[in-house]
Amino acid sequence: MSETIRVLLSEEEVDKRIAEIAGQISGDYKGEQVHLVCVLKGGVFFTCELAKRLEIPVSLDFMSVSSYGSDTKSSGVVKIIKDLDEGIEGKHVLVVEDIIDSGRTLSYLLDNLKSRNPKSLRLCTLLDKPQRRVVDVKVDYTCFCIPDEFVVGYGLDYAQKYRNLPYIGIVEFD
Repeated sequence: MSETIRVLLSEEEVDKRIAEIAGQISGDYKGEQVHLVCVLKGGVFFTCELAKRLEIPVSLDFMSVSSYGSDTKSSGVVKIIKDLDEGIEGKHVLVVEDIIDSGRTLSYLLDNLKSRNPKSLRLCTLLDKPQRRVVDVKVDYTCFCIPDEFVVGYGLDYAQKYRNLPYIGIVEFD
């Protein structure tokens, strides 16, 4: 089976929206430092672009959490592959994710981080598929709500392919 990629959101649309969200976050955290927790691997492209546009002090750490493997649907089994290098107690933490689908992974991750006593804990996502939600997750900052399609690009992959696309595309299987 082969696949083709159809553009859903252009590079220009994505860049513009990230700048808008960065402005909103900078305003909400004015006078504070925010600790970004990038959810690897997909979140790294978005996190870097977001961080460059923030006008507040930023620190950064990474977690790797998985529930997909190499399939196109969440397995429902969440595991931490890489934990944070630094503690988050007393910090304003902003979790940065590429996409929220079922909500299982983020619900698990947010509960885990909440138990570490941050000063505040918020969630920012590039893409959200609210109609796929199985577990309720409060999303504080959303760049785009998208239809229930399997998407790639800007960090999102299909079997480790297409992460480097500068736009968001829909995978169409031939």
